[in-house]
Amino acid sequence: MRGAVLVAIAAAIGNMLQGWDNATIAGAVLYIKREFHLEAHPAMEGLVVATSLIGATVITTFSGPVSDSVGRRPMLIASSLLYFAAGLLMLWSPNVHVLLLSRLVDGFAIGLAVTLVPVYISETAPPEIRGLLNTLPQFTGSGGMFLSYCMVFAMTLAPQPDWRLMLGVLSLLSLAYLLLTVLYLPESPRWLVSKGRMKEARAVLQMLRGRDDVAGEMALLVEGLGTAGDTAIEEYIVGPAPPPQAEDDDGDRGVTLYGPERGMSWVAQPLPLGAQGSMLGSVIGGLGSRQGSVLDHLRDPVVALLDSVHDIKAPAPPPGPGGGSMLFSNLGSMLSFHDNNVDWDEENAAAEQDRSLSDDDDLGAPLLDGPQETATTTMGIGGGWQLAWKYADGPESGVVKRMYLHEEAGGAGEGGGVHAAALVSRSALYLHGSKQQLQADGPAIMHPKAEERPSRWLELLQEPGVRHALVCGVTMQVLQQLSGISGVLYYTPQILKQAGVSVLLANLGLSADSTSILISGLTTLLMLPAIGVAMRLMDVSGRRSLLLWTIPVLIVSLVVLVVASVVPMAAAVHAAVATGSVMTYLCCFVMGFGPIPNILCAEIFPTRVRGLCIAICSLAFWLADIAVTYSLPVMLNCVGLAGVFGFYAVVCCLALAFVALRVPETKGLPLEVITEFFNVGARGLAPTHLAEDEDGDEDDEDRHRRH
Repeated sequence: MRGAVLVAIAAAIGNMLQGWDNATIAGAVLYIKREFHLEAHPAMEGLVVATSLIGATVITTFSGPVSDSVGRRPMLIASSLLYFAAGLLMLWSPNVHVLLLSRLVDGFAIGLAVTLVPVYISETAPPEIRGLLNTLPQFTGSGGMFLSYCMVFAMTLAPQPDWRLMLGVLSLLSLAYLLLTVLYLPESPRWLVSKGRMKEARAVLQMLRGRDDVAGEMALLVEGLGTAGDTAIEEYIVGPAPPPQAEDDDGDRGVTLYGPERGMSWVAQPLPLGAQGSMLGSVIGGLGSRQGSVLDHLRDPVVALLDSVHDIKAPAPPPGPGGGSMLFSNLGSMLSFHDNNVDWDEENAAAEQDRSLSDDDDLGAPLLDGPQETATTTMGIGGGWQLAWKYADGPESGVVKRMYLHEEAGGAGEGGGVHAAALVSRSALYLHGSKQQLQADGPAIMHPKAEERPSRWLELLQEPGVRHALVCGVTMQVLQQLSGISGVLYYTPQILKQAGVSVLLANLGLSADSTSILISGLTTLLMLPAIGVAMRLMDVSGRRSLLLWTIPVLIVSLVVLVVASVVPMAAAVHAAVATGSVMTYLCCFVMGFGPIPNILCAEIFPTRVRGLCIAICSLAFWLADIAVTYSLPVMLNCVGLAGVFGFYAVVCCLALAFVALRVPETKGLPLEVITEFFNVGARGLAPTHLAEDEDGDEDDEDRHRRH
């Protein structure tokens, strides 16, 4: 995983430049408004700061769809180039109009980085540490702010501080980011798979995971190209196939599961009547019956489903090296296959067949094909989930369904089988050759052909699961900005100056400007260990838990700011209370509400439309950011600190309610599994009762299936 960590750190430098810019403009605007006489024009002052947000909004509109077409890496390179151009323009800026232009270009760079860095990290990180790595942009952004405040503070000590130099330093830092993006960052493996460039995707995954065996994850990435609309949750006892005589006696062998290796098939028996079901099944039954309190009715089904998954107590790993899921320890190589190292792209195929292939030929090459004389591996896809396939209606149908299997509490069933829940939906892959090939020869499973892939983004956006995820992502981004973070970050020096913070450091002989910037820098420094704690907890406690713990602290800190602004108190006490509240607000924000909306948005959308959906969420983010940043100087003049922070406190209360009812826990789950849960939750959860024949036998398709 070392490769994934290093790549995430390199990509997060783009957010460090954003943090650097935020802090620099916060300090420089104190001098910009004096040179251009903006004290009497708060709207123009707000525009100087907000123009970069307008640029980010404009570029975000295109960044998602373009990144889906050309890739994540080229867009990150473009971001570094735009940072460089913006830094040079700000260094020049002979008048306010050129300054506004430079801020617009700077916004283009910020928009690309903020939109695509979380997507890039999510698509390259393993599920177990995805939350930690996707918190890195928050850490590097705050680190950039601290370093920038240090630079700005040093410059404020000069007789005539030069705000152009403060802003122009950005161009030097952007050169380092440009070198990293060009020379080090690989393309996202999920994007490469979506384009059928399998040889490159395999090489990137091997580098990111630090191992040669990545075929299981390759199969997962190809399956993620589908946006299945028929996802069902089924419960099974999975075990070895019975001998032929047992089949004759019982008349029912259950459902045959296949890994991509000849002869490696296992049988999944639907959970018997009267058997204890999983927590997941219980949740589905409860939600389907729509019984419970008003709170249960308001609660999002996806929240309940994922909570039940995380409540399942995983069995203790077996002793010895390579311990892991008991599903594998009990069933051995149930979902194992031979890694034949097929380089699935036109270069390798041309070398083997001595001819060039068209794109369709390239997509028709097998992903997993037949057995080879190499070591076996498993189809574990991370987070305790495994991947297998089955025929939809028997081998004669030729229709394959994928199964994401998760071992349930309750241990093994009779005969050594393992209780497992499965997310089942139509496979994005298809069979090559005869309909019997999966059963007889092991799977020759193919990448979906180009003409079979949905080509219209609007068609994909109409999928209930995608729409459901969009509502969650857009709402979180808007609430995050309306909670006031942009206003606090951009105007921290002015807020502290208005609160009389200069009295705290009066003995140092610093000016009010230098004092406010110094305390802003110290506040940012305190944010770094807070983010470090969040990085540790992101994949342990989870995203949802961090939000539920930190948002109440935000509310309290904002209420204290309101009280400090209304209740008369000594100047030193007032300054201390205001400073402490701002520090508490910022530290708790960067632990939860800061990084988590971006992390969630990068996790909950299907591969095909991830860039587009992220762009929609980011557009909502920037529009809300513009509204907050542009209006803050006006609001400060009209209603003062008490009114501003009172409004932010009300928004935080709304955000807390939304998180409690509508935001699911996504820690540790593969991205494709998260998508399947949204598909299930968006379509409603009604348990399908067992259908029986006239002889009392259960119908195979309806046996213990819950939709």
